Amino acid sequence: MSTQNLKFETLQLHAGQEVDPTTGSRAVPIYQTTSFVFNSSEHGANLFALKELGNIYTRIMNPTTDVFEKRVAALEGGVAALAVASGQAA
Repeated sequence: MSTQNLKFETLQLHAGQEVDPTTGSRAVPIYQTTSFVFNSSEHGANLFALKELGNIYTRIMNPTTDVFEKRVAALEGGVAALAVASGQAA
């Protein structure tokens, strides 16, 4: 979703998200998981080596947090944002 020429209120609701290609859902789901399945051991190794972007462990990144970070960046006019749990921020 392009954030150019969108009003602040629209960005608050929709920035950083895309319609789910599988379900067509407009709302961002909350992913209540701690870990993710890798396609193969090579895929897992590439994720941990940062050769590929993807989800490894929820405290590092998950799809819900990704949308939140993109939304905050759009609202602030930034390039990116970082959201962490309160214990990690300390």
